Amino acid sequence: MRIIVDGMGGDNAPEAIVKGAVEAVNEYGIDILIAGGEDVIKEELEKHSYPAEKIQILDAPEIITNDDNPTLAIRRKKNSSMVKGMQALADGEGDGFISAGNTGALLAGGIFVVKRIQGIDRAALTVLYPTLRGASLLVDAGANMDTKPEYLEQFAMMGSIYMEEVMGVKEPRVGLVNVGAEETKGNQLAKDTFMALKGSNINFIGNIEGRDLPYGAADVMVCDGFVGNVVLKLTEGMASSIFSILKESFMADTRSKLGALLLKPQLKRMKKRLDYREYGGAPLLGTVKPVVKAHGSSDYYAFKNGIGQLKTFIESDVIGKIENKKSI
Repeated sequence: MRIIVDGMGGDNAPEAIVKGAVEAVNEYGIDILIAGGEDVIKEELEKHSYPAEKIQILDAPEIITNDDNPTLAIRRKKNSSMVKGMQALADGEGDGFISAGNTGALLAGGIFVVKRIQGIDRAALTVLYPTLRGASLLVDAGANMDTKPEYLEQFAMMGSIYMEEVMGVKEPRVGLVNVGAEETKGNQLAKDTFMALKGSNINFIGNIEGRDLPYGAADVMVCDGFVGNVVLKLTEGMASSIFSILKESFMADTRSKLGALLLKPQLKRMKKRLDYREYGGAPLLGTVKPVVKAHGSSDYYAFKNGIGQLKTFIESDVIGKIENKKSI
């Protein structure tokens, strides 16, 4: 298996990306092609130990930044690490692609370079969302701000396949994120989507409200990209603020500090459970080849786990299964 890595994407590139790639090679035994400025990538690789034949460099001197217009960047920066990496994937030089770079550009590249699966109208960005039951899949997490019921039905189908094949959840429960549990709740899009999902052969359990998401109300949580991105960013902010409040409370006095010391192992487990680094990345579902978006602030550990998630994505043949079921 050969995975293509955008070596220059993300806040901590290239150091964290290269180190994460090396860790993935040493742990998973895969081959990696790193796209980026050859001299820069070589300099970083020299800091690490790994089987030399396992990592190759695809020279790509340009960088797509977060300030670039996504579509224009894909069209104009042909020598960027993201475009050359995705083109290499499209040309069959690897089995999957991962980047921590510009999300919009990655989505545009997925559509214009890698291409969509025939019969799938829109690609969707998905995120593993930590819950009391483990993790649920949020679809769409920000790729499509304006959608139609048929798009959301496709998102539900693709998310259901991903959760079953990659995460091992049998007959995943699919819920529609809405403002109420009743069938008649929500705007016209929500009502029409409810009826479409109700008539499909996925395990649709109905509407789920925002307050129920952290409890694992559904294994696959379907919504448009606008709602999904708000849910995701709100959750990230809430988790961060809760830990800040806990830290402030535990440091208030000597008794609190002693309590914090006793609770330290449990707090570490709690933090790990909510840590995005453990999940690694967000699969882009709907493209003809596997693409994963790593968090922009990924350190080497998060990026290594993202590569691991992509490896499972590839091995599970999620795309082949979506192609076989796209007409449901």
